[in-house]
Amino acid sequence: MDKNKIAVVDYNNYTSGDPEKRKDFIKEFGDSFSNMGFAIVRNHGVSEELKAKLFEVSKAFFALPDDVKKSYEDEANHGQRGYISKNKESAKGKDVPDLKEFYHVGQTVTDNDPIQSEYPDNIWPDVIAEFEAVGQEVYQTFENTGRNLLRATALYLGLDEEYFDSRIHNGNSILRLLHYYPVQDKSQIPEGAVRAAAHGDINLITLLMGGSAEGLQAQSLDGQWIPVSPAHDEIVVNIGDMLARLTNNRFRSTQHQVITPNEESWTKPRYSTPFFLHPRSDMDLSCLPDCVTAENPKEYSDMTAGEFLTERLIELGLKKA
Repeated sequence: MDKNKIAVVDYNNYTSGDPEKRKDFIKEFGDSFSNMGFAIVRNHGVSEELKAKLFEVSKAFFALPDDVKKSYEDEANHGQRGYISKNKESAKGKDVPDLKEFYHVGQTVTDNDPIQSEYPDNIWPDVIAEFEAVGQEVYQTFENTGRNLLRATALYLGLDEEYFDSRIHNGNSILRLLHYYPVQDKSQIPEGAVRAAAHGDINLITLLMGGSAEGLQAQSLDGQWIPVSPAHDEIVVNIGDMLARLTNNRFRSTQHQVITPNEESWTKPRYSTPFFLHPRSDMDLSCLPDCVTAENPKEYSDMTAGEFLTERLIELGLKKA
């Protein structure tokens, strides 16, 4: 087995009901998470029509004047909803902000769950007619696909298939419309700044709908930077730090980055849409007992998802200590 290979799997093989196809999916998907922390998934549920609409509204929003975009930014919610303006977020341990701007859509609670009190309301840009409808549809589609992918990982880990279901119900997941803006004059770029510096994600898993240009790389077990290049109809799925903690690093939260592969890339925009699947704030991230052995001793202190998220938002500069 090539441990630097990112597996390409067909989501239909998990949902089809065919026991052998399902078994093969779980093994290939789980092995790829263990080795590279990444997998590529086809037939993920977002139609080509919906994807096209999403990129249309995303491009329309980011083309607005900066002062209009900033009218949808509420710094009091620590970047959890609405617009987050240019050069606000930096990778953990980095002093220079990434060269990007983005828009966050969060959970909409519809079943009177008391957890609603933890979430700020979504902010919808009324100047883009379809933004809310398209954003909600993509959010719900990825939430459903993510639930099934976590069921597959639960079975791979020897857990009950629905282990994660209650823990992610009305979870604090975030859909990010992301714009790496073009730079015409490189002399204006702060020293050391890149589109997205090497980092790990915070959450359980991330579902990423392809960038409009090349540039995403993941770091392999032996330290190589491997290009992550899904086909236009595939998504990238990667492990976040929360799932790495829970599995005591049986699943890797892999460092990844977005680079400009050539000089021309700086002058062109890059769009992508990650869905950061988070659990409820009270989920216990204590390492699973079966993932702690004499050969792999416990590496993490006990902590809830909410405590971990707060810690990381402070590290990213999105929340004050």
